[in-house]
Amino acid sequence: MTQPTDRESDRLRKWGREWRFGTDAEVRWIQDSTPSGLEITSAIPPVFEDYATIVVPEQNDALPVVRHLREHSRGRKWWLGFLETGASDVVFPEAPRVELYAGWSYVLVLAGPDEALTWRDDRSDFHGRGPDLIFPTDRSWLLSWLWDDDWYCVGGSEHLIESFLSRPDLEVRRVPLGVDATPPGHQAY
Repeated sequence: MTQPTDRESDRLRKWGREWRFGTDAEVRWIQDSTPSGLEITSAIPPVFEDYATIVVPEQNDALPVVRHLREHSRGRKWWLGFLETGASDVVFPEAPRVELYAGWSYVLVLAGPDEALTWRDDRSDFHGRGPDLIFPTDRSWLLSWLWDDDWYCVGGSEHLIESFLSRPDLEVRRVPLGVDATPPGHQAY
C-alpha cells in the first residue's frame, strides 16, 4: 500500500524520507541529442566511448542489467526515470514530469541502485521491472528502454560495454554510431 506523500517543490516525502525529482535541466543533455530514428542515438546521446543493445533477459526483468550497472557505479546516486504509459507504475504518481524522446512523460527521481532494484517489481505489464531510464549523477553512462522496444540501449565507457559483452547470461551487441541499433530478430516500432 502506498503511503501518503507531502509535496514540496521538486521534492516529496515518502517512506520516511525526502526524494528529489528531476527537471528539464537534468535531461536536457539527452533531449537535445536524441533524434527519432533507428540508430542508437535515438535513445543515447552521442557523447560516450561505446554503445550496445541488451535484449531483456526475461520478459519484463531488468534486474540482471541493473545489478551489473550497480557493480560499476562506485556508490554514486542514480537518476531513475519511470515512463508514464497509463499502465506502468511511475512510483511517485504525484511527482512532476519531464519529457524525453517523442514527448514521453517520465518521473525522474534521484535515488540509487537499491531503489532501481526494488521500487517497480510488477511483471504484469511490458515495462514492469526496473526503471525505463537510468544514469548516474556524473553522466558516465546511460541506460534507456524505449517504450515500444524489447531491448535496452546503453552508452558508456568501452570498459563498461566490454563488461556487458562478457556476460554469457545477457544478449549484448555492440552498436556503432550511424547504424540501425535494432538487435537481430527484433523489430523497432
